[in-house]
Amino acid sequence: MNKLTVLLNDLKGRNRLLFYCGIINLLLAFIMLLLIFLDDRLILGINPWIKPLKFFLSIAVLSWTMAWILWYLDARKIVRAYSWFLVITMLVEMAAICLQSFRGTTSHFNISNAFNGIVFGIMGIGILTFTIATAVICFLYFRQQKFDLSPMMVWSFRLGLLFFLIFSIEGGVMISLMRHTIGLKDGGEGLPFLNWSVHAGDLRVAHFFGMHSLQIIPLVGYYICSGKRQVFLFSGLYFLWVCVLIIQALNGKPFL
Repeated sequence: MNKLTVLLNDLKGRNRLLFYCGIINLLLAFIMLLLIFLDDRLILGINPWIKPLKFFLSIAVLSWTMAWILWYLDARKIVRAYSWFLVITMLVEMAAICLQSFRGTTSHFNISNAFNGIVFGIMGIGILTFTIATAVICFLYFRQQKFDLSPMMVWSFRLGLLFFLIFSIEGGVMISLMRHTIGLKDGGEGLPFLNWSVHAGDLRVAHFFGMHSLQIIPLVGYYICSGKRQVFLFSGLYFLWVCVLIIQALNGKPFL
């Protein structure tokens, strides 16, 4: 068997539910990719199916990351409950995003009428409760003392979870502002696929790198670092860099 097959089998053995959640989201991402070529409409200047595509890919990565991380926790009942909660909340989130894309309107920050406001409100409640649930997982990782892992990887997972939660707060900042672009209206020219603004500040940049610390810190810990000290050093620098990205966006400066 090749390395990818071994990895997938390992993921399946660790958490079957989240393994299949990742598979399904990858398949749905592929469907979104096909729809991009079949639908020539635009929402804020981009194809309506690009956003669902990005979210399906992100949820696939999240599902498989959590399948790996949760394996090392002793609180198996909480792990099972959290796994189902992840699947259900992400299902609701993606149903709302796909519905609004199908309707030809935005999903986030859309309170243009009662229905759109309800959809956005449901999405917000879902993400808030999921963040609280993830905070419980983070707490368990810090409380548990014995792991079948090296201390370096334990701290990689702990800091990845912690930063994931800290930078998820930026989502609340965007909600309070009801936009992600600073200096111009949402929409307009952006980077290919990512669509981050090239003319103004964009809070999605820091949100992306902050949330994906959940993957980046453990990967750097595993492949590059040789001990806890290096994990702490990299994590500290990474934290400061994402904070700089937030300040840059709030000052209306584009990422590139």
